[in-house]
Amino acid sequence: MKKLLLLAIVVLLTGCAVGPNYKRPTVNVPTEYRDSVAAQAATASSLGNEKWWDVYQDPVLVQLVHTALQQNYDLRIAATRVLEAQAQLGVTRANQFPSAGVGASAFSEQNAKVSNLFPAYQVNAGQLNLSVIWNLDFWGKYRRQTEAARAQMLATEWGQRAVISSLVANVATAYFQLRALDSELDIAERTLGSRQQSLQLTQTLVTHGSASDLDLSQSEQLVYTASETIPDLERQIQQEENQLSILLGENPGHIARGRALTEQPVPVAVPAGLPSELLERRPDVHQAEEIIVAANAQIGVAKAAFFPSISLTGTGGLESNTLNRFINAPSQTWYGAFSVAQPVFEGGALRSQLRLARAQWQESVLSYQQTVQNSLEQVSNALVAYDKDRQFREQQKLLVEAAERSDRLSLVLYRNGGASYLQVLTNETNYFSAELNLVDAQLNERLALVQLYQALGGGWQQ
Repeated sequence: MKKLLLLAIVVLLTGCAVGPNYKRPTVNVPTEYRDSVAAQAATASSLGNEKWWDVYQDPVLVQLVHTALQQNYDLRIAATRVLEAQAQLGVTRANQFPSAGVGASAFSEQNAKVSNLFPAYQVNAGQLNLSVIWNLDFWGKYRRQTEAARAQMLATEWGQRAVISSLVANVATAYFQLRALDSELDIAERTLGSRQQSLQLTQTLVTHGSASDLDLSQSEQLVYTASETIPDLERQIQQEENQLSILLGENPGHIARGRALTEQPVPVAVPAGLPSELLERRPDVHQAEEIIVAANAQIGVAKAAFFPSISLTGTGGLESNTLNRFINAPSQTWYGAFSVAQPVFEGGALRSQLRLARAQWQESVLSYQQTVQNSLEQVSNALVAYDKDRQFREQQKLLVEAAERSDRLSLVLYRNGGASYLQVLTNETNYFSAELNLVDAQLNERLALVQLYQALGGGWQQ
């Protein structure tokens, strides 16, 4: 037994792990993003390094995200997958070590006297055995399997972080959309109240012969245009609340409100950092790379299958026909064996398995490179969207101010006989539409910030 253990130690010390060692694939990463503003801020700290509660500074939104991180079902499922991967790593790693088992038995037998030649007798016996089986990892097969399982576990952990990043972005998006709908409802209700007052004034003018029935009909159109908007906005608000409730892991219900949409801070310029930082910060890029590590290790597993399997078997114990002599030397038993098994003919299965492992590795490399390229596209798109949405919001604000002046002046001219009610109708409609469009522009600017923050790899840091 001692000789077998000594041989096992020598074999393990001189063994090797066949197959290629992992090396990160090369990717074509530019030195700066396409957007010129991002290029100027390439050396600054990236927005992706910021904590999400520093980016979204609405206290109510922060609390909603905290609730989602605790209760969201997608995130809880992702956490369970991490536990599964950790357990699978433990199962796989156990193959590197010997397995041992203990067995014990005892029996007593009493036989009656048959004749003078066969007197009565009693037998008391016991047996205690310890067996050990060790499949030596001389070619590194089990070490490569453990390496692959560990990489799969890390990929699952990065996948969980990707779910966190998406959840934070989805909660922020739904919350901003909800606040935008609230703003649109306020505008619609305020406009409806103003138009109802104008309708009452027009009815008075018609009664005194100072306005026509056409003016009255056009005034009613303005009222109905605003009133029809309100129930549709109320429907959208409740549906948005339901969606946000599900993200929080709760049943559909009312959602608390914090700052108004226009009070949500948006920086004028966002530091993007260097494109190469995406490789270290984005969870999906890390996940894709760990899949390569696992596929690379599986090549070693496939190569090790071509070599002999070496195993040690040992059994030792105590056996005696008399229980009170169990510990005496003559009752000791032991057995040891050393075996080698070499594949001879597998019908091409081993070579096919190696080709499969290499093809899967190549696929994972291409997926990794594609993931990096997609991340660069997402950042570039988000950068240009944030910059142009800000410019669009600024112009839309100027349009609202001009439409408000036209609406006010046309009403003054109408009351003094200098304009027709058709002009009032046109300017009122334009002003109402411009206000709603401004809310959409303000929303798009904040959603672009959410998308840019996620694209830069932010949101999963805890």
